[in-house]
Amino acid sequence: MTMLSMAQALNLALRDALTADDNVVVFGEDVGTLGGVFRVTDGLTKDFGEARCFDTPLAESGIVGFAVGMAMAGFRPVVEMQFDAFAYPAFEQVVSHVAKIRNRTRGKLSVPMVIRIPYAGGIGGVEHHCDSSEAYYAHTPGLKVVAPANVADAYSLLRAAIDDPDPVIFLEPKRLYFSRADVEPIAEGRLGGAAVRRSGGDVTVVAYGPSVDVALEAAEAAASEGRDLEVIDLRCIVPLDDQTITDSVRKTGRCIVIHEAQTFAGVGAEIAARVQERCFHYLEAPVLRVGGFDIPYPAPKLERIHLPSVDRILDSIDRLQWNDGPDTRWAVSA
Repeated sequence: MTMLSMAQALNLALRDALTADDNVVVFGEDVGTLGGVFRVTDGLTKDFGEARCFDTPLAESGIVGFAVGMAMAGFRPVVEMQFDAFAYPAFEQVVSHVAKIRNRTRGKLSVPMVIRIPYAGGIGGVEHHCDSSEAYYAHTPGLKVVAPANVADAYSLLRAAIDDPDPVIFLEPKRLYFSRADVEPIAEGRLGGAAVRRSGGDVTVVAYGPSVDVALEAAEAAASEGRDLEVIDLRCIVPLDDQTITDSVRKTGRCIVIHEAQTFAGVGAEIAARVQERCFHYLEAPVLRVGGFDIPYPAPKLERIHLPSVDRILDSIDRLQWNDGPDTRWAVSA
């Protein structure tokens, strides 16, 4: 076991991938000499050379377009978008080319590449530095979308993403970069598969990325009030592990989905729809969502109000239909 921060675990995953496969290359803005804004690529240029880890111009569409060409030529590029909202200039490349090459060529070509995106809030950042843009990518056929919630998964999921034959959007929760844990770095065989982080019998709480820790905190608080929450960490948004979610909801009869992104048309809405389709006759109450408000990301002083919190999750639990509570009307989001 080794004590690592999430940033160090990601760095180790990149190092191990660079060592294992000469076709792996890492590039982006300031990832070389500086080692990245969050130091995830620290020391890679020194240890592997400028041909394997190098800086690019400040042009996100060019970075991703270059990566597409390299991937089609047999390389496995891992590119970094410096912040979540900085990736938007590359969105056309991602949607029109990265996601469609395999289908366009009838499987003759693939683009095994990873687009690393530091995402979400909780760091007191300003606009363009704290977006949760996962729904854009999850809505795009041809992409896999990953969001680790802990140090061990940061390592294993990044190794799996680099090894995957398809393009992967790898969302790294900024607020967790310097969280630390004792881990045994283990490469994961494939992407997909949620994890039950806490077993419970009253409510299924589905979360991913930075919202998992909040869900676990809420579960501990709810336990003191007599409610037993089961917390599911999706780990991968695409592919989505329907089976783990369905099995849990059929057991508990209630479900809440948590994410930092705005609730309207978010990943939580898709999960709520799928739970309703698969578990309708098991549900004791409507599926609720707790997410960011439907506004552009607020100023740092307001972010604690905007983001899902333990109190907002507990409020949603109180709104679920309980045999020991009053019969009231239920909204669909929080």
